[in-house]
Amino acid sequence: MTTASAGPELLLALDVPGADAAMSMVDRFAGRCRFYKVGLELFTAAGPAFVGALRARGVEVFLDLKLHDIPNTVRAAARRAAAMDVRLLTVHASGGEAMLAAAVDGAGEGCGVLGVTVLTSLSPAELAESWGRGPWIDVQSEVVRLAGLVAGAGAHGVVCSGQELSAVVGRYGRQLAALVPGVRPAGAAANDQARVITPEAAAAAGARYLILGRAVTEAPDPLAAWDAIAVSLGGKRLA
Repeated sequence: MTTASAGPELLLALDVPGADAAMSMVDRFAGRCRFYKVGLELFTAAGPAFVGALRARGVEVFLDLKLHDIPNTVRAAARRAAAMDVRLLTVHASGGEAMLAAAVDGAGEGCGVLGVTVLTSLSPAELAESWGRGPWIDVQSEVVRLAGLVAGAGAHGVVCSGQELSAVVGRYGRQLAALVPGVRPAGAAANDQARVITPEAAAAAGARYLILGRAVTEAPDPLAAWDAIAVSLGGKRLA
């Protein structure tokens, strides 16, 4: 077992189909992880009741719903998320500064809003096709541009891949907390992520939060995989 490091905060993704499997994972990582991601699949299956069950165990919740709607609807949804006592909530930065500001207003001071810039599953060609920008697009420039909307809305931070992290931190410093998905130890499979980074590189570039998913949960020994990453980031092994 390892203690927390002084570097980025580590979150474990509960990317499972239902509450029983998710809570089993939380039980397995008890004493190691204190912050969990609840995404669309799990929230659709288990809903606010499961978030409440997590909070009753004293762990923090990152509600990764990637909201994208008219400002009034997003404000109301963020207000409901804050009422569940979640610590972080995601909205799509491409929804615009007014929508982002509405999310911040609805979430209040206790729930940090993170603007999702460009999904880590998208390659430059796929993003260019999606946004009608021709055969290729500079993803880093788009991420930094969207981060500007997030900063203008007064949001807590951004979600970006490790490949754009240095540019975002270089432009906004500590004004925006950076949460980085697509984290893979050296040599691990990228799976469906197009833009990945190692935990150590993300920490060095200034990430505030790191999401650990399949690289840990699908490892032969998930607890050992978690511990190895925690130790690499400065955590101390206890057992």
